[in-house]
Parts: sequence; structure tokens; C-alpha cells
Amino acid sequence: MTELVGLADVEAARELLTGVTRTTPLEPSRPLSAALGGPVWLKCENLQRAGSYKVRGAYVRIARLAPDERARGVVAASAGNHAQGVALAAGLLGIPSTVFMPVGAPLPKVVATKGYGARIELVGNTVDESLVAAREFAERTGAVFIHPFDHHDVIAGQGTVALEILEQCPEVETIVAGVGGGGLISGIAVAAKALRPDVRVVGVQARGAAAYPPSLLAGGPVRLSHYATIADGIAVGRPGDLTFAHVSKLVDDIVTVSEEDISRALLMLLERGKQVVEPAGAAGVAALLAGTATVGSPVVAVLSGGNIDPLLLLRVIEHGLAAAGRFLRFTVRCVDRPGQLASLLSQIAEQRANVVDVVHLRQNPLLRLGEVEVALSVETRGADHSERLVAALRGSGYTVEISAPPA
Repeated sequence: MTELVGLADVEAARELLTGVTRTTPLEPSRPLSAALGGPVWLKCENLQRAGSYKVRGAYVRIARLAPDERARGVVAASAGNHAQGVALAAGLLGIPSTVFMPVGAPLPKVVATKGYGARIELVGNTVDESLVAAREFAERTGAVFIHPFDHHDVIAGQGTVALEILEQCPEVETIVAGVGGGGLISGIAVAAKALRPDVRVVGVQARGAAAYPPSLLAGGPVRLSHYATIADGIAVGRPGDLTFAHVSKLVDDIVTVSEEDISRALLMLLERGKQVVEPAGAAGVAALLAGTATVGSPVVAVLSGGNIDPLLLLRVIEHGLAAAGRFLRFTVRCVDRPGQLASLLSQIAEQRANVVDVVHLRQNPLLRLGEVEVALSVETRGADHSERLVAALRGSGYTVEISAPPA
């Protein structure tokens, strides 16, 4: 039997974190409250030190190392948030740290981790591959491996998020948070169920990296054969043994969301909530917007991190606009003659759509002699507006082909 973390462990972790981590704000969300018909609050761990909740568990784990363990240093593997948490915690405690990150880890996370004093090794294409390399390094050098989620101290540290939520919103009925390996949702469930057994705890996974549903069905951790998602912070191929034990016993439900759901959530948080959040950090909000989670209000959604690559943010914003029907890519085939482009753009303007960019294409071998293809990106007011625009162009005799939303 796996011994679960208890409330006393989480409370002890909170004492250890006094003066180290911030009590992050709980902000109301008007658009979510209106959509759900009851109060919805955002727990802003994107404003935590190092940009995510990860420093909580990392600091508790590292602070409890024995003197001889500290002398050997620590090693971790992460796509970014755990890396920064370990680097910051180790630096605060004066302990050398090495972090293995996937080759494709977001550059801002790599730079930030280096900035906190860690030595970086880029190995593998996934966090799981980086984990293997980090464990080998630990065995070879004697450095203490700091697991990103599957350790009692890490779970206890993450559970302090729930202690703050219950103090900031004593009437909370549901807590929703993103799930990768399960450290955050495990810690939240430990504290919430101990203090308020009636609180519903819901975990959210990206559909392209959802290891918990098949694992719960099988009764034990199951490794995914492949996985991919824009939410790199929760892209984990197998639940931990310890976290699985917590989730299976304490968490009420695990739901999944699509890439489009995550993109829409990020866009809403940026536009309406003025919150810069990474894809993994928006998973809980994505589930609320998509209606995939059964919740009772008041609801608290945890924004678990805000470390997003600006280039990814640009792509996600465009994807979110497209998913919401507010950004349309299409091509128009028309006669290649003077004034034709001006006429086309005039008709788009009459439909009150905003042209973002336009490219004249004459090299398509499928074009007939005397034809030209025009590729356009257009901003609209929503799906209905986009449909009206396309219908108007086709009604004027144009051949219109809609392009797929950006990946």
C-alpha cells in the first residue's frame, strides 16, 4: 500500500515555505461567471515566483535534504516550470543544480532556468526522455534526483495552493486544475478533502497527452505510446505511482480538453482577464469554457503557470481567434485583370471584415490561364460574421476555399 500525503504534511510544508513563496491572488472572472451562472475565481499561480506553482514542491523537497545530500547537488528534468522551480529553490538554499530539458523546451524557460543558476543539459524530445537522462546523471554523480511530481514532499508543497484557496474562498464548491504527472492535483485534493470533504476536485488533461483516463480505467499507471500538445507543462506520458494513488482515491474526476479549447481559454484570459498564462496553465479554464467538467459554484480554476514563449503566444492567439471564428484564412480564385484585387477587397470591406494580410499567387499549376489566386487572412466578429462574408463572396462569383486553422 502506498502511504498518502496527509493534511499535516501540507501544513508543515506551508510553514517551510513562509517567506519563500507568495500567497498568490484569487481574482474573479466575470466572463466565466456569466458563462457558468455562478461565481468563478482564478487562482493566479502564474504570478508565483519563477512563474508557476512548481517552486512550492521543489523548495520543500530540496530544503529537507540532509547535509551530505546537499553537498552532492540536485538534478531534475523538466520542460520548464519544474526546472525553474528547482533552480530557484536550489539557489535560495545554496545548492548546485543541474537540469535536463527536452531539446524543444521553450527558449524563455531555458534562459530563465539558467538565470536562476542551474546548469542546463538539453536531452531528448520529451520530458520522459529527459527524465531518463537525469536519473542516469544522478546514478553517475551522486546528485539527488528531484522528481517533478512523484514524491511526498513535492505533493505536500503543491498542496499549499489549496490551503490558500480555502482561506481566500471559504465557500468554494469546486477546484479545477490542469494535470500532467499529477503532483498539483494530488496536493490540492489532499488538503481540500481533509478540510472540506464536500469540495469537488477536478483535474484537466490535454486530450493529446491524457494518460490518466486509461490509467484509471486499467487500475494503475499506463504509459502512452505517443503524445503531443501545445500544453508542454502537462505533457507527461505516464502518471507517477504515488500521484496515481492520490488521484484514484481523492480526485473526483479527470476530464480532457482539445487544443482549440486551450487556445480559446488563453485568448479569453488575455483579452478579458488580462492574464498572461501558458497553455498548461489554462487547462482548467478551458474545461470550464468547453463545459467538459461537471462543477458547482463557486468554482476556483488554478492558473498554474505563466511561462509562455512569446512566439508560441502569437501562434496560440491566432489559433484561438480562428477557433472562436474571429480569424479566417481563405483563398479566392478570380480573373487576373487590373482592378480585380481592389474590387475583391472592396467587397470584403463592405462586409465589415478587416484584412490582416493578402498575397497575390500566380504560380499554382491548377490555375487556368488568366486566373489568379489571392490568399487572405481576415479578422471577423465571430463565426456568423465569417459565414456571411464567405457567402457574399461566393454569391459574387468568387471561388472561395477555407484554409484550416493554424496548428
